Amino acid sequence: MNNKESDGKAIVFIDAGYLSKISKYLGGGKYLRYNIQSFAVNICKKLGYWCEEICYYTAPPFQSHNPTKEEIDRKKGYDGTISKIKQSGFPPVRIREGRLQKIGNLYKQKGVDTIIAFDLLRYSQIKQHEAIVLITADTDFVPIIRELKEMYSTKLFLAYFTDLIRKSSFSLSNELWEVFDNNKIRIEKDDFFMNKI
Repeated sequence: MNNKESDGKAIVFIDAGYLSKISKYLGGGKYLRYNIQSFAVNICKKLGYWCEEICYYTAPPFQSHNPTKEEIDRKKGYDGTISKIKQSGFPPVRIREGRLQKIGNLYKQKGVDTIIAFDLLRYSQIKQHEAIVLITADTDFVPIIRELKEMYSTKLFLAYFTDLIRKSSFSLSNELWEVFDNNKIRIEKDDFFMNKI
């Protein structure tokens, strides 16, 4: 697919937590250093589309009512990263934030899936792009994806990663796999670095 003419403009929806997990795995336990825009452009290019816009779904680090120094430092680092992403050129990146909830010693993202579902619907309705590329492994999106394909004939692609190990943290459900039919592409380490424009 790398050499085919562009089929038009695409928007890429990135679940930041999922992409971060892939980056760490492909980096052998260390996060890869890469540019979000270059990554999204590379993925779209493999699919035969021009990346026109990126929506980046994340949640700021948890802050208690009286933040600890560690919480303050983590938030400062997060703000710096987000600022760099926003200012790093074309295609433009829209930062879409949920929140991080702390329950005991565990942290859980809240609201991110809802924002993604809302944006899937909104962008399908306005038809500003010929395709939507979704980078996630979340089965919760299957019902809305089915509806969007039927109601709006939305061209949806799944960019995913698998380590080819059954029941690993990168396993995809059969339901998610099947709803995208043949519109799937595996994320490779080269996609983070090679400029395929």
